[in-house]
Amino acid sequence: MQVNEQGFRADRPFVRARTPGHRRVLVFGDSFTAGDAVPNRQRYTDLLETRLPDAGTPPVEFYNFGLSSTGTDQQYLIWREFARDIEHDLVVIAVFVENIRRVAAQFRPHRDEHGIERIYAKPYFRLENDALRLCHVPPRREPYEEHELDAAQAAAVDQGGRFLLLRKMITRLGMRDMVQHLTQYQPLPHYDSPATPAWRLMRAILTQWVRALDRPVVLMPLPLPQHLDETCDAAPYQARFAELAAELGCRLHDPLPDLLRIAPATRRRLRWETDIHFTPAGHDALARSLEPVVAALLGAQLARAS
Repeated sequence: MQVNEQGFRADRPFVRARTPGHRRVLVFGDSFTAGDAVPNRQRYTDLLETRLPDAGTPPVEFYNFGLSSTGTDQQYLIWREFARDIEHDLVVIAVFVENIRRVAAQFRPHRDEHGIERIYAKPYFRLENDALRLCHVPPRREPYEEHELDAAQAAAVDQGGRFLLLRKMITRLGMRDMVQHLTQYQPLPHYDSPATPAWRLMRAILTQWVRALDRPVVLMPLPLPQHLDETCDAAPYQARFAELAAELGCRLHDPLPDLLRIAPATRRRLRWETDIHFTPAGHDALARSLEPVVAALLGAQLARAS
């Protein structure tokens, strides 16, 4: 793994001016885009950079701004602070659909330098009278002890979903996949309605972000393992992102249908046995799904320019 001068996983610095004769794509997301558990060269962004010229596009640079353990709110801040002045032709916002919980959170557990799980503050947005207000900037560097949090703050710690103790017990017993298959448990009810507070906040952040961009945007929701295993319904999040993309006039790319066309035994190998992140095969499948979309958008720009 190599990190560039700006602190992102990349084998080169991210410079403002576009390389002559090259197109440039900026990509934002969390650990699924940053490439946890694979080297840089095996990430879907790096694969696309290698493959797209073979599809007839000019040379393409992919600037991968993915940052592990972030939510869409923090990814928007990354664009504002590090990327808004970088010349580009296309933006891909890859939203791991679980990020809706992170957007609603004010604190997240992380392991410190000693491997102990601690609670840390994160930047977050509030939606007040349909306007976004940024809070916790800068967040406190030191972790919080539980006794420091009042009831409202304790409720705003991202615990990874509902029924924390029950989930831990099921996982400890090695029964998670079986229980999920039997119950069809819906881990993300936040997408069930356009009116849920978490979706309204996520929608407001994405709306403000997309409308601030002056180049084409691809909005790409990334599924949970349960969606890949077909043990919970993807229709609610698919509906929300389709509605939002239509309203904003950006391109929606939902890779789930492409991934579900892969045979189940092979599809299971798109992620690690004990880690939900993409394997090299998973990144390859995602790159193959996204490639025609990026090629078409860059090709359309090239045609207009000529």
